[in-house]
Amino acid sequence: MTAAIQVRDLAVRYGEVVALEGVSLEVPVGRVTGLIGMNGSGKSTLFKTIMGMVRPDRGSVLLDGAGPAAARKQGLIGYVPQSEDVDWAFPVSVRDVVMMGRYGHQGPTRRARAADHAAVAEALERVELTDYADRQIGQLSGGQKKRAFVARGIAQDARIMLLDEPFAGVDKRSEATLVQLLRELADDGRTILVSTHDLHALPQLADEAVLLLRRVLFHGSVAEALQPENLALTFGLDVLEQGPREAQHDERNVEGDAA
Repeated sequence: MTAAIQVRDLAVRYGEVVALEGVSLEVPVGRVTGLIGMNGSGKSTLFKTIMGMVRPDRGSVLLDGAGPAAARKQGLIGYVPQSEDVDWAFPVSVRDVVMMGRYGHQGPTRRARAADHAAVAEALERVELTDYADRQIGQLSGGQKKRAFVARGIAQDARIMLLDEPFAGVDKRSEATLVQLLRELADDGRTILVSTHDLHALPQLADEAVLLLRRVLFHGSVAEALQPENLALTFGLDVLEQGPREAQHDERNVEGDAA
């Protein structure tokens, strides 16, 4: 199976803090891969390194055979950030946010053409936000905000999409809508890498799972990833007695995420 994301021997340090060490990973085309790990396990650092926002101390990243900077320039990769990384007070509409995905298609003037407006309208319809297109982005609910950024990736025609904790602060209905949407995007041939705390949603969401604790502990089927012995490697031995729901709760309460 062709790998859309290839990570080789990645190491990232913040001063004396080791965020990632020896991470190697291949994410296949047309599948949803869940990235699981406690706070401080390196999930966000891995995302930012794949995006080219963090320079690794060692190792390499290829996205459809291109480096991160070239992949971004070609519009190959879309990113749905964590909510706290976004200025929700910024005076832009939902339509404006989705139109940002078209910048790479518009040339230096960034003047929207008919094709751009059509792509934005189609993306908004696909994520069920057409009626909210002219609202200021901060006025949306948590789930609607996440869907707006997914729509930006759809309008961009990104072949690889990274979603960093898309279910955080989202109600169950919005979560189900997002899960269905991501499954549809994978069926369309896009590659989806999702960082999530929600272990119970993982079987419905992902084709495979990666367990991360500064290095890859496991990469395989969701069913195997959720086995107590594998969760224990990721979250600690107490998960053997607690189970996935309590492990998820503990993860949310760990302080000091090194990202």
